[in-house]
Amino acid sequence: MHIRIISGKYKSRRVSAPKNLPIRPTTDRAKEALFNILNNLFDFKDLKVLDLFTGSGGIAYEFASRGSENIVAVDRNYPVVKFVSKTVKDFGFPVKVVKKDSFKFLENTTETYDIIFADPPYDLSREEQEKLINISFDRNLLKDNGYFILEHIDHLNFEQHPNFDFSRKYGKSVFSFFKKKT
Repeated sequence: MHIRIISGKYKSRRVSAPKNLPIRPTTDRAKEALFNILNNLFDFKDLKVLDLFTGSGGIAYEFASRGSENIVAVDRNYPVVKFVSKTVKDFGFPVKVVKKDSFKFLENTTETYDIIFADPPYDLSREEQEKLINISFDRNLLKDNGYFILEHIDHLNFEQHPNFDFSRKYGKSVFSFFKKKT
């Protein structure tokens, strides 16, 4: 399985993930659209990013390639963490890779982030996905003007969540954006 870096310093570089990893990488089309949105909202160089359920690490690599220097990638699967750690080292990406359950990480971190990106397994229940969002806001883990971005299957809708801002659909994937309401 190949993961392509869309833009930035490592544009067009490919990362080959072992076939046996339990991952579902974000498609190139969806990744490109997501980063076009983010490019209009943020200066990547200054971002502090949390990538939950990192899987292939593709989202973390994309932030690093675009100049973000403070990225944390979290996954509980040891082979995934081993693969992402090796890739980060090979590229020299400023990504801290953490082997931990994403829920537990959110419940225990004392850091705040500009972007929290979560791409949980599509079979994770709607309630569990909403719990990720709620923990992030209840614990004030986002900086002012920060976004929690949830990648989810298209039959789920989070528009009724009090922190929902907007969403974009790409194929069967949807990115829902949440932010602090002032």
